[in-house]
Amino acid sequence: MESHGSLTGRLTRATAHLTGPVAVVDLDRFDANAAELLGRAGGLPVRLATKSVRVRSLVDRALAAGFSGLMTTSLAEALWHAGHGARDALVGYPSVDVAALAELAADPRARAAVTLMVDDVAQLALVERALDDAGADPAGPPVQVCLDVDASLRLRLGPLTLHVGTRRSPLHAPDDVARLAARVATTPGLHLRGLMTYEAQIAGLPDDSVAVRAMKRVSARELLGRRDAVLTAVRDAVGRDVALVNAGGTGSLERSAADPSVTEVTAGSGLFVPATFDGYRAFRPRPAAFFGLDVVRVPGPGWATAYAGGYPASGPAGPSRLPRVVTPGWSLTRREGAGEVQTPLRGRHDAAPLAVGDRVWFRHAKAGELMERFAAVHLVRGDQVTDVVPTYRGEAHTFA
Repeated sequence: MESHGSLTGRLTRATAHLTGPVAVVDLDRFDANAAELLGRAGGLPVRLATKSVRVRSLVDRALAAGFSGLMTTSLAEALWHAGHGARDALVGYPSVDVAALAELAADPRARAAVTLMVDDVAQLALVERALDDAGADPAGPPVQVCLDVDASLRLRLGPLTLHVGTRRSPLHAPDDVARLAARVATTPGLHLRGLMTYEAQIAGLPDDSVAVRAMKRVSARELLGRRDAVLTAVRDAVGRDVALVNAGGTGSLERSAADPSVTEVTAGSGLFVPATFDGYRAFRPRPAAFFGLDVVRVPGPGWATAYAGGYPASGPAGPSRLPRVVTPGWSLTRREGAGEVQTPLRGRHDAAPLAVGDRVWFRHAKAGELMERFAAVHLVRGDQVTDVVPTYRGEAHTFA
């Protein structure tokens, strides 16, 4: 693996003609990560989580490498990608965007390309209303629907229940899923395409303790059996098997792909490999996305101050949500962290000194969120910028 010193040196040479802050993606690393993700899925189709990229040209690059379809954050984003030729966009979260639902209902091509996520009859009511208002042709393509099934682990401890995982969907028991599936199947203009079971407690946690690794094994076994029971209940309720069973994330591709009932897995963060993925054992981290800041002053020996850099990640506030310094020997200060206008840095005794005008390199704590801070990203091979492409923000879109 390339050393941090070698990496930051060539990124600095590649972007020496640019003023920071500057975002870069190393294409060699990006392509290697894409190949590794596809390989880890063992031949099962891998759907791309676009929120982890947020650069349309890199979304297209991943699709060209072998990814199959998109998982978007919002219906508006899915419609945007469909307008640019995407033929299979699964919306990863329920939508209450009335304007976007109206656009979907009125456009047969969009209905053929986009699949909505639901977990509640209230969401279905909005879709039905949009279809009625649009006067959609009953003979045209139906609105495709996917049910979001809660994949968290629930452990009985006497009279108590321990919930391990995120609080996503209210659909947990097979009977609950079957009832909503039957409602979709009997509603004119709708088609039940499949189910999603995102096991955040497996895919979203680093393997940094014996307890976490044990929990992941227990959760994977429980979900294997419950997913099969859910599919059986849905089959009995609607009289057929569903075509799509989506699962997994970058941190759980092997486990999810091993379930014979799963038809596809989802990944995205593994293309950039942000700092929160450093503790995973399932794969070897190969960071591909970085941002560089310029040193604007040196308060004293062993200190430096860079311009901007206050790019914290979503999630529970704390040090793990702050950017990680890649430049060897340097780190954020505990008192100030990463700042809106300036980011103070502290160097170890063995760190190469930083001078005014030098560039310091960082990794974001999460993947695609970095791209919300930049209008363009510079694509690098070796120590050369090969292209400059717009982010979603650079194309005047902020979907989440």
